[in-house]
Amino acid sequence: MIYWGPPLPEGEDLAQLAAAVTLDVTGGMLDENPDLSICPEASRTFPGQPGLIVRDSDGAPLLPAFKLREVVEAGQHLTVTCEDARNRLTYTADFVLDPDTHVIALSARINSDRPLHLHWLAAPVLPAPQQSDEVIDVAGRWCGEFQLNRTAWSPGIRYRENRTGRTGHEHFPGLIVPCRGATNATGEAFAFHYGWSGGHRMIAEELPDGRRQIQFGHAARMETAPSTEFRTAPLYAVYSSDGFNGCAVSFQRHLRDRIVTWTKPGRPRPVHYNCWEAVYFAHDLPVLKDIATRAASLGAERFVLDDGWFGQRDDDTSSLSDWEVDPRKYPDGLGPLIDHVHGQGMAFGIWFEPEMINPDSNIHRAHPDWALGAEDQILGRQQKALNMGLREVREFLYERISALLRAHPIDYIKWDHNRVLPAPDADQTRGSYALIDRLRSDFPDVEIESCASGGGRIDFGILSRTQRVWLSDSNDALERLHMQHNAALFLPAAVTGSHVGPRKCHTSGRILDISFRAWVAAQRHLGFEMDPRELTEHEAEVLRDVTSWWKENRDWMYGADILRLDATDTSVIAEQQMTRDGSQFVIFAGKSGTSRQIAPRPLRLTRLDPDARYEISLRNRADATELSRGSPALKDGPLTLTGAALMHNGIALPWSYPETLWVLEGKRL
Repeated sequence: MIYWGPPLPEGEDLAQLAAAVTLDVTGGMLDENPDLSICPEASRTFPGQPGLIVRDSDGAPLLPAFKLREVVEAGQHLTVTCEDARNRLTYTADFVLDPDTHVIALSARINSDRPLHLHWLAAPVLPAPQQSDEVIDVAGRWCGEFQLNRTAWSPGIRYRENRTGRTGHEHFPGLIVPCRGATNATGEAFAFHYGWSGGHRMIAEELPDGRRQIQFGHAARMETAPSTEFRTAPLYAVYSSDGFNGCAVSFQRHLRDRIVTWTKPGRPRPVHYNCWEAVYFAHDLPVLKDIATRAASLGAERFVLDDGWFGQRDDDTSSLSDWEVDPRKYPDGLGPLIDHVHGQGMAFGIWFEPEMINPDSNIHRAHPDWALGAEDQILGRQQKALNMGLREVREFLYERISALLRAHPIDYIKWDHNRVLPAPDADQTRGSYALIDRLRSDFPDVEIESCASGGGRIDFGILSRTQRVWLSDSNDALERLHMQHNAALFLPAAVTGSHVGPRKCHTSGRILDISFRAWVAAQRHLGFEMDPRELTEHEAEVLRDVTSWWKENRDWMYGADILRLDATDTSVIAEQQMTRDGSQFVIFAGKSGTSRQIAPRPLRLTRLDPDARYEISLRNRADATELSRGSPALKDGPLTLTGAALMHNGIALPWSYPETLWVLEGKRL
């Protein structure tokens, strides 16, 4: 790989370009530097991590040495095929460039004439810039997803491997490599995402000669059976000359417009209500009907019945995998509740956790061999995982789920995954994909949300099969403000579920004002997840107002770019959601803590036309408190400023308490 960056002029001499980056040699080195190849080979005296580690059918290690066979270019698709005649191996790499989103999708496969044992296969390996001081990868935990880690480059490797069998709260498969001085809105950056739900390995390596490489692939030793062919998932990669936002916008657009398959393209995203934090397992039909009526009066357009509707499911210790309606709670089935929900003008959705099984369940008693892993394994949330690699397991799940979908007008599934696997196995992920694919084929109008104790299964692989993710089980708006800000580096608003939670958050115990909770949820795909019976009239009115605003703006916000702003006040987390043509935008400026200085620092906007004039108004100026005693212009009415002024001078926000959020609406005149 010779060059990856901004477009070069037509007629650039590529031979001279290659020559210009040829490294010198000196003492203590080989007489020539081994290539930094798309599949580094240990047999070429390459001093870093190889891109392929494989054993023959008898277990003997192989050291491939590939030679180029052919290169096929078809439009924006490039296929490179290499052969190793001695070891009877073929290596194929595919590169697909999207000229609109600027994302490159890279994948690799290895073929043999006899079954091999695979330890590691990297997607095509890319170089990392030497004008970079650090790498930024993504970690997290339950109720604390999308935390950014910064690691300084140094000789050796930054190595991350997720062996939990799912994408994981802890190991989102993403990486950003900023060049020196890059911020959200300025400078150069490179970004990567591995689109696979079953666990990945990431290597960011600096070689002794100073060159750097980035490798992504399935977690090592995930292929438990020998095979004549192995494939990586797609590695999505992008270069930006516009800071982190350039990477973020490319990923947001590519995911929304190229990867997600929408059930009803063009249909507005419905306001979502989920009953989980209202009732938990205590399902009572009159109560649920009352809640549904109240949710509809607040503006909800979809009602989702969560865990507890099936088997003998009164807590999380039993009935997973039985998937038959509990006659104690629903003596007449789900029909009466669904009819009531439809009568309130809402669609109906339902919760499943198909890949899991409780030991205390009819199916486990009948088929204990369907459970994945050892009999004495540690349980997770009182459950085991089903072996999705078994065809009979997938058939059983398909029959149970499809029977419910055929019997009732259900247009939404919340698909959960509440424990890690006892051992990593690529067949588990492929089996889950196959089940979802079959259901999507037979029920194309049913939307699916990917949930895994919140954000434990978010990646472009699962999102090629689903239309929404549950970012976190935390409905704490302050924590959500941070998580949504970081997740926007990869995810658009259209797929990112965000709910207005209870007054006292069930996962943090924090009590937050309704205005803050509502506006944070309105930054993404808006929903509610509280008991609406707890709302005061004031809280209900605020929620109706914010919901009404969101509905009025959701059509253009669906396709908006989320741009992270470089706030000079470290307590402010701000973003600018803007139409692609720049004609309309909204600023969400949340305050996560107390500022070090007295007055708010001016907030600078981004990606505006310097010569155009923009009208800026404060949507929620009624939220200003008595301690905001001055007269910033925004409190009195709209401002009209040029893009140059807004980007370079910024705009002063009114003073505000911590845990509040200002909403600024902008339009180009």
